[in-house]
Amino acid sequence: MKLHFISIGGNVMHQLAIALHRKGYMITGSDDEIVDPARTNLLQEGLLPGTIGWNPDLITNDLDGIILGMHAREDNPELIKATQLGLPVYSFPEYIYHESRQKKRIVIGGSHGKTSTTAMIMHLLQQQHLNFDYLVGAAIKGFPTAVQLTDAPLIVCEGDEYPASAVVKKPKFHFLYPHIAVITGIAWDHINVFPTFEIYLEQFSIFIDKIEKGGVLIYNRTDSILEELVTKSQRTDISYLPYVLPDYSVEDGTTCIEIEGHKGNLSVFGEHNLLNLQAARLVGSQLGISTVNFLRAMENFTGAAKRLELLAAGKNARVYRDFAHAPSKVMATIQAVRQQFPNHHLIAVLELHTFSSLNEKFLDEYKASLDAADQPVVFYTHHSLEHKKLPPLDPSKVKAGFGNERLTILHDKNSLMQWLSQQDYQHSILLLMSSGTFDGANMLTFAQTITAK
Repeated sequence: MKLHFISIGGNVMHQLAIALHRKGYMITGSDDEIVDPARTNLLQEGLLPGTIGWNPDLITNDLDGIILGMHAREDNPELIKATQLGLPVYSFPEYIYHESRQKKRIVIGGSHGKTSTTAMIMHLLQQQHLNFDYLVGAAIKGFPTAVQLTDAPLIVCEGDEYPASAVVKKPKFHFLYPHIAVITGIAWDHINVFPTFEIYLEQFSIFIDKIEKGGVLIYNRTDSILEELVTKSQRTDISYLPYVLPDYSVEDGTTCIEIEGHKGNLSVFGEHNLLNLQAARLVGSQLGISTVNFLRAMENFTGAAKRLELLAAGKNARVYRDFAHAPSKVMATIQAVRQQFPNHHLIAVLELHTFSSLNEKFLDEYKASLDAADQPVVFYTHHSLEHKKLPPLDPSKVKAGFGNERLTILHDKNSLMQWLSQQDYQHSILLLMSSGTFDGANMLTFAQTITAK
């Protein structure tokens, strides 16, 4: 196979290129910007383009296909030439399906929890020494890349509802056609792509329709919106497996669960993670993995990167970071920390970074989401607003949206770090929530500094 990647420098695109290169395919690629870690990774594999920019001369009749990244637009000169030559053009998820047509496909969808659930399933299969491929949207301990494609009979995919490419506007998870599907929950997000909740909800209905005949839908019954959607499904040729919270207790900061009379202690915590764990267990049961073996595997699962990830811990303080940015994710993360550490002082810092979160019309969705924190903070920069071509965001509108007069609102990195440095971290938890980087602030060093005291 000879393939060309248009926009090879993407975070997941370059990892797909490397995975196929290691499989023995001939890979070329191009991009108008390639930065680390993609640049170094491609260089080490001998896949870094010799020049930066688009080069139609790379598009030739002997190519078996073109893989198109999100960064490539419809007027891309390489794409135009590929179309003129009649070459097959795939979006990222379309090609994942193309490579996995003969595999059993497990796809995890949902507005929240899909990365953690995918990571749990991957960890479980690895602990059981099963041969499988995967696609996941975060760094997972024990897995050096985010994509693996081999001749394995099974593939586990995180199913994103965001568009497949700038040309293919349909959600990524519509192209993966699972045999085993998971939906973890539904909460409106990505309003720049799905301007109404009804449009957003429809994407999950379509996902259910994409399940292969004879397949299985594993879904979170505690989500009333999802429960109603499943109830309305007309599919009689698939099976439905609902899940709810398992029995559990929290003692001295450790969560213990009990399933079918078997107990296990966990490193992860929070009811949202316990629901994710139930989804992973049901996937495992479909693959013949017993509850006992599942619990044994989950005892040493430490979570995906930036999913309630422990940055640092000391005698007086602990610092966690989480990818939470949508309202439902923020609420679940705050509640998880509060439940796990009920007697600690909770300082919660949320960065508004996505188009939805920075949109004044969406702010009411965050109502009460930070109320459980002792010191709630919202951080956003004027640069982020300008980058997303949004108007200035009035702090008073932010407070009204969150419905919290105790809210501290900060706008630049220096002010944020100064405020954080002035807080008392005795017997406290600092929770950092963002899909961004807090404007490049070195939170790891800061976390290590305050927990060392």
